[in-house]
Amino acid sequence: MWVFGGLPDSWFLLYLNLVAGLVISAFGGDPYVFYDWDVSYSTASPLGVKQKVIAIDGNFPGPILEVTTNWNVVVNVKNNLDEPLLLTWNGIQHRRNSWQDGVPGTNCPIPSGWNWTYVFQVKDQIGSFFYFPSLNFQRAVGGYGGIIINNRDVIPVPFAPPDGDITLLISDWYIKSHKDRRKDIENGIGLGAPDGILFNGRGPYRYDTSLVPDSIDYLTLNVEPGKTYRLRVHNVGISTSVNFRIQNHNLLLVETEGSYTVQQNYTNMDIHVGQSYSFLITMDQNASSDYYIVASSRFVNSSAWARAKGVAILHYSNSQGPASGPLPDPPNEYDTFFSMNQAKSIRWNVSAGAARPNPQGSFRYGDITVTDFYVILNRPPELIDGRYRTTLNGISHLAPQTPLKLAQQFKIPGVFKLDFPNRLMNRPAKIDTSLINGTYRGFMEIILQNNDTTVQSYHLDGYAFFVVGMDYGVWTDNSRGIYNKWDGVARSTTQVFPGAWTAILVSLDNVGIWNLRAENLDSWYLGQEVYISVVNPEITEKTELPLPDNVIYCGLLSSLQKDQAQRVKFSDAPPTLKGMRIIWAASVILFSVFKS
Repeated sequence: MWVFGGLPDSWFLLYLNLVAGLVISAFGGDPYVFYDWDVSYSTASPLGVKQKVIAIDGNFPGPILEVTTNWNVVVNVKNNLDEPLLLTWNGIQHRRNSWQDGVPGTNCPIPSGWNWTYVFQVKDQIGSFFYFPSLNFQRAVGGYGGIIINNRDVIPVPFAPPDGDITLLISDWYIKSHKDRRKDIENGIGLGAPDGILFNGRGPYRYDTSLVPDSIDYLTLNVEPGKTYRLRVHNVGISTSVNFRIQNHNLLLVETEGSYTVQQNYTNMDIHVGQSYSFLITMDQNASSDYYIVASSRFVNSSAWARAKGVAILHYSNSQGPASGPLPDPPNEYDTFFSMNQAKSIRWNVSAGAARPNPQGSFRYGDITVTDFYVILNRPPELIDGRYRTTLNGISHLAPQTPLKLAQQFKIPGVFKLDFPNRLMNRPAKIDTSLINGTYRGFMEIILQNNDTTVQSYHLDGYAFFVVGMDYGVWTDNSRGIYNKWDGVARSTTQVFPGAWTAILVSLDNVGIWNLRAENLDSWYLGQEVYISVVNPEITEKTELPLPDNVIYCGLLSSLQKDQAQRVKFSDAPPTLKGMRIIWAASVILFSVFKS
């Protein structure tokens, strides 16, 4: 008989059922999952040179956060770095709860040596996402990891269950520290070519002895012949668009950032900074050798980028030998329309359900009247008041010491203005804290116009938006004639090609203050972001969750903050966690009763 702590298995199962009953009665049936993360520096040598990376519980990259639709997530983060920290959850919508978004506009940073507990629900979401540190260029040295939100059992998935689920985190990588990198950016020194591209924190397989040093630890994916695997691929890098491909294997696209897509086979896929895709890969080759998995840089012409290739190995259990020969060819670098046409080919599966049983396409976005309209123009770095800055519509965002969300909550005047222009104004560029005043339950059309010379990615927290159009040139009213008003994919991160525009539509039904930012870290760091304020004029608790009990105060509210003199496993937590303490106490009592 299996025994736990001297307790017969039948008694222990009864004990678990009683505890589960307590949890369900306290929280209305939606399960809770708990993580306790220690964020600290570690030493790694992904490109053969020892350097400092950001690890979580000693792991680089960090652990995968895996949950199911509507589960509640509790992540206690202990900051053991030598500078403030915030983690943000790329693509998680935080319905009614921008307090948990983990960006400077909504949260005070977690001071060094402190901990803070995120508590949020993955409400009505499924799909593939990732988390990362949002401050001080820290993402350049790690701190990131994958997020998987599974469907509930009662909701069908539009493909057969795969035989395995694999997360791939692709990142361009520099040996220089993130602190030195951000100083360079502040002084107008560009990033230049990365020193390499990593798969899950590991360097390239030695496909070329002249380019790849010996003894580099590379990634091997072990698979079984004939089986099908789901690969969740994320570009968590700084600024490099990559082309992803697997030698002799097709990539069947099935999902991107929470939306099921029309299923199409691709031989390769351009994945831009901050984007996430799910592919089904069938192991249908003869295994005469291993196969290359490649991520190579895109939209660059310099020979210095030749070494910037990530190479991992796909290993069949019956493989006859190592991979050899040339890497599979990337797309033609000079075919400027290839990547755009590929992006346009990604369509929403309007007949599939996602987090709910109704089809994704039941929300007919093409029939909704636009209430808010913005043409948002970016520009390369420029000197503003003696500092190198990037702008959106001529404004470089200045993050105030008091987070915008706290200033709004406590009605502190002068911290921000709701006057972000809907077009570029005829005036000099400036540094300011200007927000978009969104209309609650309105429908916003945003045109992202890229006047830079590189591909830029843009991400909106709190929402999935519909990518309805993109083209080269300058957007005009006539550009709406090419919009996809039926099955444009819903996602949270889109690319904008140089000298081109991308149009998105978003339904503003999620109250809060939400970050619209450049995912390219150099552009974001220098000010290329804006926040959208969405306020219900009939303020009720039903449309927004209250200020968390464990909020950290800073800036003009610093006097409200109590020192964390005692380091505890969980911060002074909101009522839900207090309930968990009661449940834990009850479970201890139950356990004692059964054990005795």
